[in-house]
Amino acid sequence: MDKHSLTALNEFILTGITDRPELQAPLFGLFLIIYMISVVGNVGIIILTKMDSKLQTSMYFFLRHLAITDLGYSTAVGPKMLVNFIVNENTISYYFCATQLVFFIVFITSELFILSAMSYDRYVAICNPLFYTVITSQRACWVLVAITYLYSTFVSFLISIKIFSLSFCGYNVTSHFYCDIPPLFSLVCSNTHEIELIILILSTFDLISSLLIVLVAYLLVFVAIHRMNSAEGRHKAFSTCGYHLTVVVVFYGTLIFIYMQPKSSHSFDTDKVASIFCTLVIPMLNPLLYSLRNKDIKYALHRIWKKICNICS
Repeated sequence: MDKHSLTALNEFILTGITDRPELQAPLFGLFLIIYMISVVGNVGIIILTKMDSKLQTSMYFFLRHLAITDLGYSTAVGPKMLVNFIVNENTISYYFCATQLVFFIVFITSELFILSAMSYDRYVAICNPLFYTVITSQRACWVLVAITYLYSTFVSFLISIKIFSLSFCGYNVTSHFYCDIPPLFSLVCSNTHEIELIILILSTFDLISSLLIVLVAYLLVFVAIHRMNSAEGRHKAFSTCGYHLTVVVVFYGTLIFIYMQPKSSHSFDTDKVASIFCTLVIPMLNPLLYSLRNKDIKYALHRIWKKICNICS
């Protein structure tokens, strides 16, 4: 019996992004920079929206939780991926692999519904501005976020327990840089019809329901914007929605490409590229998109910087 058969139930071997030695160092440097920008950007958003008194609206409450989910799933994947570039054989234990999958699904699923909540928030702000503070009260926001995290945790544990209850045997090398559902399925030697049906139902429900909320909210927003008489008002409304729509399109498009394509058309190489974009690039882009041209974030950063300078002086 070969080494892979003996260790199948104890560990998996992650092949990583590339097996070309000359690309290991440049890719390590590139992804380390991307991950560090993501961490600094998302932690910065979390701190700013928590500390600054001018950013205590529902819009920035949901933005803070978007940053938490971005930080969550990028950290579940990023450090282990970076290790792959500096070790000869990147192994991941059976239980660490299961843990990684649990956290990844929790934060990815949570982000879907956080983005939906942000769309609803923009709809209320533009279509019902007089009732905005009542409808999007702090209590209502916390209820939405709590339901999101509880549901995502339930989905994550259900899928992860079902997958790791299956029999893994023989070849334990997974052609990926983290423990994800499609590459794990390729190592399973027991029947996967039940878990595949569960994943299909849950992922379809999550994607369609959350995306439907986004589409309906923005359809109503665009109708309201079209009826505005002021060009300045239309521009301001579009600017507040533009960055969020960009994030939604990129995030949903990437997830649909990875998880909703037919099994026969799956290519692990193209999935790796899409997964890199999903797990590392999007969490880096989100804080940049929301902060670069957002005056409230800029002013909050300026105020925090002045306070730090005053303390230091």
